[in-house]
Amino acid sequence: MAKYQYILFDLDGTLTDPADGITTCAKYALHCQGIEENSYENLCRMIGPPLADGFQEFYGLDEPRAWEAVAQFRELFAQIGVEKNIPYPGIQEALSSLKAAGFTLCVATSKPEPFAQAILQRFALADYFTVIGGASLDDARTKKAEVIAHVLRQLGVEDTSTALMVGDRKHDVEGAAAFGIGCIGVLYGYGSQAELQDAGAAYIAHTPEEVAGYILEAL
Repeated sequence: MAKYQYILFDLDGTLTDPADGITTCAKYALHCQGIEENSYENLCRMIGPPLADGFQEFYGLDEPRAWEAVAQFRELFAQIGVEKNIPYPGIQEALSSLKAAGFTLCVATSKPEPFAQAILQRFALADYFTVIGGASLDDARTKKAEVIAHVLRQLGVEDTSTALMVGDRKHDVEGAAAFGIGCIGVLYGYGSQAELQDAGAAYIAHTPEEVAGYILEAL
């Protein structure tokens, strides 16, 4: 019997590179809040964490203003964000090999679910996934652990040892750990090796091919 059956992928920094869209929209939202951020490197910190958390942690907004910034971010993202994503080289081949081997592939992202679905449809990746789970637009579901729970419910998974998360930030590792699920950390996204190792990633991969190879070897 295969060690894993369900593979849950983060979206931003794992399946696609969202930097252009997220940094542009974050800069706009901060401007609306009276904050001028011109550092691209600083804006890239917003890739990965739930947006409200990022606005509070990195820019000191209180919770009400952070949620205002989230709404302003989404206002622009709905117009340009889907276009400003790029699938990582090798990701389609990795997904294809895993799907062909019989794994059930899913997405668990802190990005709002309709945006995630639109991005994956645009790049012809949606059909690889049985479930595309994301944050809810009413903000009732925003944390990575909440999204993972949402995906697991849709799958009807009871034995979480059959699931594996793949993501580029500590939030992916920690969200998966809340359910006893291991996580492959990927270094081609926006988290560092130290961040992923400190969070407890089970394995560190440098490329999508290495992700697929690790999972296939677990068969």
